[in-house]
Amino acid sequence: MAHLLHIDSSIQGDRSVSRKLSARAADAWRAGHPGGAVTYRDLGSDPVPHFDEAGGLARMVAPEQHTPAQAASWALTERLVNEVKQADTILLGLPLYNFGPPSSVKSWVDHLIAPGLSFDPDTRAGLLGGREFLVLAARGGGYGLGTPREGWDHAEQWLPHALSMTGLEPRFLTVELTLADVTPAMSELIPLAAKSLAAAEQTIDGLWPPASASA
Repeated sequence: MAHLLHIDSSIQGDRSVSRKLSARAADAWRAGHPGGAVTYRDLGSDPVPHFDEAGGLARMVAPEQHTPAQAASWALTERLVNEVKQADTILLGLPLYNFGPPSSVKSWVDHLIAPGLSFDPDTRAGLLGGREFLVLAARGGGYGLGTPREGWDHAEQWLPHALSMTGLEPRFLTVELTLADVTPAMSELIPLAAKSLAAAEQTIDGLWPPASASA
């Protein structure tokens, strides 16, 4: 049975563009995989705990030597890695906050970097590769080639590197200028924002043809 892992991370609720994109992609995936299973995780409303002094060193200590806090942290890591292992496709809604990813996404990634679970500690080979991993990214401004803030999107630059040890290879589908509608100084960019959104929606709708169309 096909299995989708759908993750959101925006704190914007119904106003979130990345949530709308990931929901659209999940609907398209369901249409192309009737009967497929879906696991949903909302890092925006239920964030994964950040590493702290009490439990964060669990990845550097043998399980039999774990303190209670380390054992709890390691158990969460196992659960998060298993969610990835069970999935054929991963969707991640990723907004840009202060030119970087939400801290909840950083915490999720930190938990995925686990020796013996996501990579082989001896060979350093990633153990989570071979999955479709689509990132539905939204950013309020424009950060493309030739723009004043070219290169300021540190979320898209960071995520492939952060996950490289695991074998996961994220592919980005990005909508830009999402703040144009609510920022007077960006009003002239509204047509470009609409074009960016429409292009992303069209791409999403073609990702997984409905089962009846592909039969």
